[in-house]
Amino acid sequence: MSTSAQDPKSSESITPVRWGVLGASNFALKVSLPSMKRGPLTQIAALASRDIDKARAAAQPLGIPKAYGSYDELLDDPEIEAVYNPLPNHLHVKWSARAARAGKHVLCEKPIALSAKDAAALVDVQHETGKRIAEAFMIRYHPQWQQAREWVRSGRIGELVSVQAAFSYFNRDATNIRNREQVGGGALYDIGCYAVNTSRLLFGREPVRAMVLVERDPEFGTDRLTSGLLDYGGAHLTFTCSTQAVAYQRVNALGTKGRIEIEIPFNAPADQPCKIFLDDGSTLNCSSAKVTSFPVVDQYHLQSEAFSRAIRTGGPVENSIEVAVGNMRVIDALFRSAESRRWEKI
Repeated sequence: MSTSAQDPKSSESITPVRWGVLGASNFALKVSLPSMKRGPLTQIAALASRDIDKARAAAQPLGIPKAYGSYDELLDDPEIEAVYNPLPNHLHVKWSARAARAGKHVLCEKPIALSAKDAAALVDVQHETGKRIAEAFMIRYHPQWQQAREWVRSGRIGELVSVQAAFSYFNRDATNIRNREQVGGGALYDIGCYAVNTSRLLFGREPVRAMVLVERDPEFGTDRLTSGLLDYGGAHLTFTCSTQAVAYQRVNALGTKGRIEIEIPFNAPADQPCKIFLDDGSTLNCSSAKVTSFPVVDQYHLQSEAFSRAIRTGGPVENSIEVAVGNMRVIDALFRSAESRRWEKI
């Protein structure tokens, strides 16, 4: 039976998408790429670095057959159909645009840009080229977030009125890219973006204004402690993110009749089950919370498989470039608020 005659939604009936990777970041080599390689629809065919020796050293342990000594060489490869872009934040727009114009679909790490204006330029590139461009918020593919969204939409906690998010880690390494202001480092770009993205996911609409308080590192210039407030029109997101605090993450969604708590909302482990809590608030010590556990899944694997499937079937992607532009509009407003010290419209 030919591929076209089979169920287009079945993984067995879809030809794998050949991917190329831009750069050899530690995050990509240790976290995302090993997970992506496990997917039957995702074939990592090439990796490029500005140094051919570095490219070969990165590709070989992962079993990636082709290594290139420049990004352009990879984009010129006619066999590459999709590009994964985990380059430093300030290079996301430039190389995502070049990849799309070279005929490749693009999955770009977050934040997809350093401003909404730059992100919107990629919407134009997508229209120009007809290629998919999406931002890699892997959390949207995890079943715990899909369950939380379904509970909110179905009214299990009544009307959603507040989302509370915390995300932090401690890193004062001056050489770490997250501590370099000029390339898009800092807490809000790196991890605060998750609070913005997931609150938009749960509320199902856009916030109307934003306010933030920022503490900057005197040496790096990056925001090391950022606490923000988004007004969703009668409902709020409150969040704190930090690059210099104890490692922690948690999300609470409070409704008029109940709440949802996500225990490990962002760095969901790929080797152990995750759990979320649905609580009707009948006790204050949380003993009334009912636990829902999810089997072990790898959200990076789920993300690349979904993107590959969308390429082959023409189906939607979870975090499209248009959704990404919305996230950047909020982040822009938060940074404006840090300067103006007042509410900023989104």
